[in-house]
Amino acid sequence: MEIDRVNELLCELGRRLRTARIERNDTMEVFAQRLGVSVGTVRAMERGAPTVQIGAWLNALWILNQLDTITHVLEPKESLLDRIRAQEKGLRKRASRRPP
Repeated sequence: MEIDRVNELLCELGRRLRTARIERNDTMEVFAQRLGVSVGTVRAMERGAPTVQIGAWLNALWILNQLDTITHVLEPKESLLDRIRAQEKGLRKRASRRPP
């Protein structure tokens, strides 16, 4: 398990969140109010704390108009066999040649 990698990613997300908040010219207080969380939660998010609920992160992405960036996470992957079946389904088939 790559816990260090997870921590790095959370810290990077926190830095990006802080940058986006500052670009919007929002104080922590204003951003926290928009999110419906405490200033401490926003601070924890910006630090990359792993204890912040995912709902707070999703709300932050929505506020920043970035929610679409996460919509494909854990999306079912289409297998090669599924793609072949879908292609075959779309092909037109001839009627069988039965004797009259």
